[in-house]
Amino acid sequence: MPKVTYIEHNGKEHVVDATLGASVMDAAVKHNIPGIDADCGGACACATCHVYVDEAWLGQLDKAGAMEQSMLDFANEVETNSRLSCQIKLTAALDGLVVRMPASQH
Repeated sequence: MPKVTYIEHNGKEHVVDATLGASVMDAAVKHNIPGIDADCGGACACATCHVYVDEAWLGQLDKAGAMEQSMLDFANEVETNSRLSCQIKLTAALDGLVVRMPASQH
């Protein structure tokens, strides 16, 4: 089970054991992590699961697809390390992943 650390905009951390193959969004919803609303349920259609991926992990992720890039255009406070957590599938290689939520998602 990969561990994922979610950091709220105020600095509060939540470390959870996630299921292999689940998305970062799925794990957040399962563990009631504040700041990940996931209004569309993971269909890459709302950007309410926007996260900032810790710089150390960016090279471990697949590139964002066209659909995800398009949805990020609707997100607030987009940065170069912005991703939609519904599009990040958890693998053993992502054990220890750290993501932060934007202040607009509190």
